[in-house]
Amino acid sequence: MAEAQTIPVGSTTSGQIAVAAESTVATRMSAPPSFDVADFPVPHGREEEWRFTPLERLRGLHDGSAVATGDGLKVEIGAPEGVTVETVGREDARVGRAGTPVDRVAAQAYSAFEKATVVTVPKETVLTEPIRIAVHGEGGTAFGQQIIELGAFAEAVVVIDHTGDAVLAGNVDYLLGDGAKLTVVSVQDWDDKAVHVAQHNALVGRDASFKSVVVTFGGDVVRLHPRVTYAGTGGEAELYGLYFTDAGQHQEHRLLVTHNTPHCKSNVAYKGALQGDAAHAVWIGDVLIEAKAEGTDTYEMNRNLVLTDGARVDSVPNLEIETGEIVGAGHASATGRFDDEQLFYLMARGIPEYEARRLVVRGFFAELVQQIGVADIEERLLSKIEEELEASVA
Repeated sequence: MAEAQTIPVGSTTSGQIAVAAESTVATRMSAPPSFDVADFPVPHGREEEWRFTPLERLRGLHDGSAVATGDGLKVEIGAPEGVTVETVGREDARVGRAGTPVDRVAAQAYSAFEKATVVTVPKETVLTEPIRIAVHGEGGTAFGQQIIELGAFAEAVVVIDHTGDAVLAGNVDYLLGDGAKLTVVSVQDWDDKAVHVAQHNALVGRDASFKSVVVTFGGDVVRLHPRVTYAGTGGEAELYGLYFTDAGQHQEHRLLVTHNTPHCKSNVAYKGALQGDAAHAVWIGDVLIEAKAEGTDTYEMNRNLVLTDGARVDSVPNLEIETGEIVGAGHASATGRFDDEQLFYLMARGIPEYEARRLVVRGFFAELVQQIGVADIEERLLSKIEEELEASVA
């Protein structure tokens, strides 16, 4: 277990790296960001950013052997009135504006997509219904690029729902104008054989608020890379995540929040539960506070609940600070097995074992479930948790 580390107001740790779990981990990728695939060597699994990932299960996404098929993916978008949905080419100025690929798969996705989908919420538009993007895999291989753009002072909730079977490499960009408020719920509920590798880039405008909730259940291999940068002072980012890793699954979430602008905030909280032989979850949480980012306030946390033997968690929080003029910064990581005392307490009061386990796990996730804010997704999430628990006792 890695203990929490908090750096208080007035810290003088400029230039130091505080690593709670592994002192060998660097907070920045080994290769500079680039849109060109050729700038990234084919990974072999010894690289820092790939050492946890089962490359042999990526179905060729990492080495260029994966080829897009015409029937790989079906995308449907349900947008409220006033929202614009466009299909654009890579020459559009919004493509790539939120962030540059940081690994070979993201660069491959950028190079291989034919058309990007842009969903735009005009300035000062406040949506009362979510924008829903349904991504359904139909057994093929696909490369994609999606862009969600909010004008100044616009407010929206976007639900991106991934289902079916696919091999998908994609980039999703979020562009927030000044004062905008965006909540994104990304659900990975793939079939058992699916592979999903994606980079999520958020560019947060002045006084804008970005909230991301990543929910991961399905798929053989899911590797997501959320990233946040700031385009103006006063920006806020909240990154929440929930994952339930079952037998044989590999679920990897690699986050980077770059505080490159003064007086911005970020908060990261991811929780996961694991069960079954060879269930493997990876969480890498990186926060970089650049020298010019005075007044930064940031915290990141990861918690993991191991329900059965045979499951493995790698949790690595990293914090790099280049200025001592911050409000506060800290991180924490903890992994523990199912608490038998809690189970005994509930069973001693007449609650059957299955129901007691369900209550404990629901309680573990409850705080983050409430962050979703979309009733049908919350209900589906809780039902999915119960399905996973039923499978473990079947």
